[in-house]
Amino acid sequence: MTRPTTPARPPGRPRSGVDAVVFAATLVTVHELGYAHATVDRIAAAAGVAKTTIYRRWPSKGDLITACLVDAFGPVPLAGETAAQMLANAIRWIAEKIAEPGVGAAFAGVFTDAVNDPTLRGTLGSRLQEPYLVALREALHEPENRVLFFIDVVVGTLLHRMGMTGEPMAETDVDALIDMVLRVLVAPAPVRRAQRVLVKEDRKRKRRD
Repeated sequence: MTRPTTPARPPGRPRSGVDAVVFAATLVTVHELGYAHATVDRIAAAAGVAKTTIYRRWPSKGDLITACLVDAFGPVPLAGETAAQMLANAIRWIAEKIAEPGVGAAFAGVFTDAVNDPTLRGTLGSRLQEPYLVALREALHEPENRVLFFIDVVVGTLLHRMGMTGEPMAETDVDALIDMVLRVLVAPAPVRRAQRVLVKEDRKRKRRD
């Protein structure tokens, strides 16, 4: 008679379930303790998992934070019939995401770490920025350098406001940011050429002075 086999240990949570628990614990820990004090040990304790469980999935805190941000943001909503509408919706979306507890602090913290960490910069570029860069290029039909400029201006401005005040950008200021970006990125080609001419003339005038 064949005896039924039993597993050596009880099965753990499904991988996706563990990820969700760890990501939630990561944002809570960052929100409550700050990015610098949100160690992998503390995140593991908050999630109720072993530290080795985290390191098997993400080899460093930077990898964990990057994966957490990708999960928190999800796909960029590019609803709208015109480029202006799509850009405005995208800016409001990222402003709302950065305002969520723990997200803005995690975003700013991992970016700061990446300044002196080429490996982490590569991770952020490939896993976090690249998917949004591709989606925006395809939706807006703009060259990569202009989309990168859009990302730099919007994300940089939102994170700067949070870093300097400890608070997310107010809705009225988000509207002003949208207006500023649209004036540059969605202006007709003749207007953009005229803007570049004015900038060049201003630079020449300053050099003469």
